[in-house]
Amino acid sequence: MASRSSSTRSPAPRPTAARTPRTDGNATRLHILETAGQLFAERGFAESTSKEICTRAGTNMAAVNYHFGSRDGLYEAVLIEAHRQLVSMDELVSLASVPADPRLKLRTFLTHLMEMGSQPRAPWGFRVVLREALSPSPALPVMVRQAVLPKAKLIRGLIGGIMGLPDEHPSVQRAMLFVVLPCIVMTVAPKDLRNEVLPALKNTEGLADDLMRYVFAGLDAVAKEAKAGAPTAAIAGKRR
Repeated sequence: MASRSSSTRSPAPRPTAARTPRTDGNATRLHILETAGQLFAERGFAESTSKEICTRAGTNMAAVNYHFGSRDGLYEAVLIEAHRQLVSMDELVSLASVPADPRLKLRTFLTHLMEMGSQPRAPWGFRVVLREALSPSPALPVMVRQAVLPKAKLIRGLIGGIMGLPDEHPSVQRAMLFVVLPCIVMTVAPKDLRNEVLPALKNTEGLADDLMRYVFAGLDAVAKEAKAGAPTAAIAGKRR
């Protein structure tokens, strides 16, 4: 009697094709990120619920958890994107790598910040970062570590190049605060208040010229004293 094993043997399984990612996966992630960013900008992290984010985005919690792990993970991603909207790391790297005078590079960077402040409506990322600065959440260290520190190092490099000092020098670190802070203040200042009280601020080019005069004069003065080894505070005390 012939063996039936050959006639009943199951066909060999076909090789499984490698699974390709869904083409709409990244689009869904970006849509959730954009929707959440706008809501966080309006209400802040504490007042924005996962339910409302999903309702606005037309998704469910499974999509949020799949792409971000949790609401906290979503907020961390929003903070990183928010800081990118202010100035992206790619922009700073490109600017820093250009073989040009560091003074011109710094002017380009500061002009970018001032132009952002002159826009009729700032991107939602700026409002998210501002809310986070005024009312820090547990996610703040993530933004500082992943977004702020790498960009700050590049900006300190520009300022250090102008001052002729290492980017970690205390005078360079303090100078960065004085250089960047005026641009941030101009960006957050209410447009109506600026237009009515200081209408000349609408001239962005003239404003940039004046700001750079102050910035470069200050950097040169601080650098001179730092290289001479005479702390500014000590000199000020002697002059009193």
